Amino acid sequence: MNALESTSTRPYLIRALYDWCTDNGLTPYVAVQVDDTVQVPREYVKNGEIVLNISFDATSSLKLGNEFIEFKARFAGTAREIMVPVNRVIAIYARENGQGMAFPVPAPSAAAETPARPSPLSSVPAAGHAPEPEGKVVQLVTPENGPSGPEGEPPKPPTGPRPALKRIK
Repeated sequence: MNALESTSTRPYLIRALYDWCTDNGLTPYVAVQVDDTVQVPREYVKNGEIVLNISFDATSSLKLGNEFIEFKARFAGTAREIMVPVNRVIAIYARENGQGMAFPVPAPSAAAETPARPSPLSSVPAAGHAPEPEGKVVQLVTPENGPSGPEGEPPKPPTGPRPALKRIK
């Protein structure tokens, strides 16, 4: 079997990071790019993406397969069946510290609407992002491995009042 015939590493990396999160008492979240192949509550989709808590406490019947992530979860008290193709997962990370892994954004699926002619912006990458070949793994930027300031200096902390997070239930 050559490299072109081998299976994707994405499902294996997702399972590995899920195990790492649970072994360390962290909450695994997956970010998913939503299209017609993704079965999630559409009312929670924002900007074509949804973030799902896939922890043991938040799901039942969780299956992290090679093709799909499937589970049942409650949204606003209503039980829902969730099914996400693995190739639509764009990141898996720990809620508590943001450590995890991002994957290249998947190309639009055949089920998605395709324009009659290519957009002039279709070949222009998003700001600060170079086009990534399919299958390449991208690492999330964390404070430990984040970009440095000018001439290799560490970035300067922001001035002013310290930001605070407000938890909304």
